[in-house]
Amino acid sequence: MASELTILIADDDVDARRIYSTYLQTKEWIVFTAADGRSAIDKTVELIPDAVVLDLAMPRVDGWTVLKHLRESSWTVKIPIVVVSAVGGARDEAFQFGCDAFLTKPCPPEVLWLQIRALFRLQMSARLGMGLGSQEL
Repeated sequence: MASELTILIADDDVDARRIYSTYLQTKEWIVFTAADGRSAIDKTVELIPDAVVLDLAMPRVDGWTVLKHLRESSWTVKIPIVVVSAVGGARDEAFQFGCDAFLTKPCPPEVLWLQIRALFRLQMSARLGMGLGSQEL
């Protein structure tokens, strides 16, 4: 896995954006941020990041709408989306909407980093080792 990933963090909480972006930058990742859902959609389409970190409760356009839009667009359908939210009981619905991982706020930045790394490890092993598990039996 390449160490330098491009991540978009979409969260209306200024502290969350700062904490997550600062931490991920220490891991040599390139980080962009969006303060609301409308700019999250625009920046995702413009940048085509390696992954999107998405809060569900945001102004202008909420995270649910962003998630639905990114999953319906052929340009963004394959971008991994990690939902990080304090919305109670949203986990199952977020997976139904198409997120790849769900973390509950407050979420330490290291946990977010580990989750994103795990998603890319799974992607790589799926691409490189399709069917290896069944051949080992």
